[in-house]
Amino acid sequence: MALTEHTEEDKIEIVGKYKSVQVRTATIIKKDGVEISRAVSRHVVSPGQDASDQSTEVQAICNLVHTPEVVAAYLAAMAVDIED
Repeated sequence: MALTEHTEEDKIEIVGKYKSVQVRTATIIKKDGVEISRAVSRHVVSPGQDASDQSTEVQAICNLVHTPEVVAAYLAAMAVDIED
């Protein structure tokens, strides 16, 4: 009986006005090659957030959609929310 566990980013989405990148990670456990368990977690990479600790795929998407204009608009919107 061999148990194995691995993780994979099984869904990456660009969501919202400011193009936040939402990443779903699945942790999969297999017994003798047959999946017996799957748990998922999510995290979001916001515009302007350091993405250097993300996978190369997520970094590439962030570099594409988090343009300087999007980052500036997002930070300006967050500053307004904080002031209110």
